[in-house]
Amino acid sequence: MVRAPAGVYLRRVNRRPTSLLLATVLSLGLVAPAATVQAEQVAPPVVGASGIGDPYWPLDGNGGIDVASYRIDNTYRLRTGRLKGRTTITLTATEDLSRFSLDFLLGVRSVTVDGRPAAHDQSRDPHELDITPAAPLARGSVHSVVVTYSDVPERHRYAGEMNWLSNRNEVVAMNEPHMAPWWFPSNDHPTDKALVDISVTVPRGNQVVANGKLVKRTTRRKTTTWRWRADEPMATYLAFFAAGRFDVRSGTTSDLPWVVAVSERLGPQTRRKAMRLVRSSAAVAKGLEKDLGPYPFSTTGGLVTALNSGFALENQTRPTYGAWISKDVVVHEIAHQWFGNHVAVSRWRDIWMNEGFASFMEWRWTETHGGPTAARQLSTFYDAIPASSDFWQLHIGDPGSPRVFDWAVYQRGAMTLQALRNRIGDQAFWRLLRTWLQRKGGGNGSSAEFEALAEEVSGVDLDAFFTTWLRTSARPARTPENGLG
Repeated sequence: MVRAPAGVYLRRVNRRPTSLLLATVLSLGLVAPAATVQAEQVAPPVVGASGIGDPYWPLDGNGGIDVASYRIDNTYRLRTGRLKGRTTITLTATEDLSRFSLDFLLGVRSVTVDGRPAAHDQSRDPHELDITPAAPLARGSVHSVVVTYSDVPERHRYAGEMNWLSNRNEVVAMNEPHMAPWWFPSNDHPTDKALVDISVTVPRGNQVVANGKLVKRTTRRKTTTWRWRADEPMATYLAFFAAGRFDVRSGTTSDLPWVVAVSERLGPQTRRKAMRLVRSSAAVAKGLEKDLGPYPFSTTGGLVTALNSGFALENQTRPTYGAWISKDVVVHEIAHQWFGNHVAVSRWRDIWMNEGFASFMEWRWTETHGGPTAARQLSTFYDAIPASSDFWQLHIGDPGSPRVFDWAVYQRGAMTLQALRNRIGDQAFWRLLRTWLQRKGGGNGSSAEFEALAEEVSGVDLDAFFTTWLRTSARPARTPENGLG
């Protein structure tokens, strides 16, 4: 197939000129003399969709592209909060594209596609960076997109969120479901995982910690550049960096390398407690392997910030925590490395697959470390929450974007899993979780797919069970069919 400059192509039968071919056809009487050979029309290149198709946040992600990697090279000034940089994106066009978009909030200086200047625009929506390459991108072709930018991230908001967490001494790029657009252009949805390579330059005397492994540190007269690189693809909201003054330590536990960091701006007693807990990350990961199978990444660890985040986050390979860090929170975030990171959600409505699973693994950790069984914890929660509570009204299988991180998503999610364990038996339950991780690891999964697998593995019809626990606005009846007998 040979593409013509005008956007049409001719289907060639052989290499003879078209006029000679037509004369031959006419002389053989195969068509009437008035017949003509029509050029076959090809659909013109399209504009890539502004969203990937997630109803919770329609502008998340972008159509027409599949990102393979991000090479982020940023400079951050702690005193002013200004971030400037350049991100190189390697992507494949999944459609013939005349234009495509990236999710990005900061002011853009220039864009190139394969080294050629590309027109760019952010006027349609501040969250959408529209890019028009010098020539259309053919479906299946691979391209290098370079975006340069400079701005103050804390000035920007998206979907009602102001996610930049910083002061004049420290910054941590951590949030969910959105964080990347505040510091690098991306295809910002969990269904497009990519490799991430992060360099951040900061004033000398400060440290930078990010995902993966530290591969290079370059110190100049006034600045230091820290380069971190992850070995495995990740969802964009799981990429992070932190800059400031940290106590950074590293080591290996049972062949699993780890790097941890604690802000030096915390008080001495808080720092000691935080360091002890975050240093347990590798041991927790090795403990969870007993139930879940091999830890899915090449390194682990964590970072504790002095900033008032109000939450912890499962950043891939290196979760981030506030000063209130505790052992159950460490277990929760390390469990997310399997559930949420290794297997990411297909759509944000599947969030219970992240939070309910990580919360259940907290229960399991307690069960295997001298505390009450997960079955007892299920019973305790069930008895303590009256049927009239709003806790039972939420459909955790599709909670809606305003309640995507509702407490019920976490705890009712954990209850659902223990009830399922009661219903199908211990052996089938753990076989189900391992099979899920083996089949979906490195990709994405939905609640519907998990429910189908649960029936496949257990041989039990579970439609009514999952409807009751995930999609019914009532407290499940205490019956064996609901895992509560």
